[in-house]
Amino acid sequence: MPSLFRFLAVCGVIVGLVMGSLYVLAEYFEPEPREITKPIRNVKPKI
Repeated sequence: MPSLFRFLAVCGVIVGLVMGSLYVLAEYFEPEPREITKPIRNVKPKI
């Protein structure tokens, strides 16, 4: 039974590290906004 608790503790620590790193990435690193243009087939641009 102690090996099960150790396994669950290690899994909990790993999950905590992953969730913490995802939180830090989401909160402190914003992507740089930029405009994206892509031509669409069979549509003529208005002049």
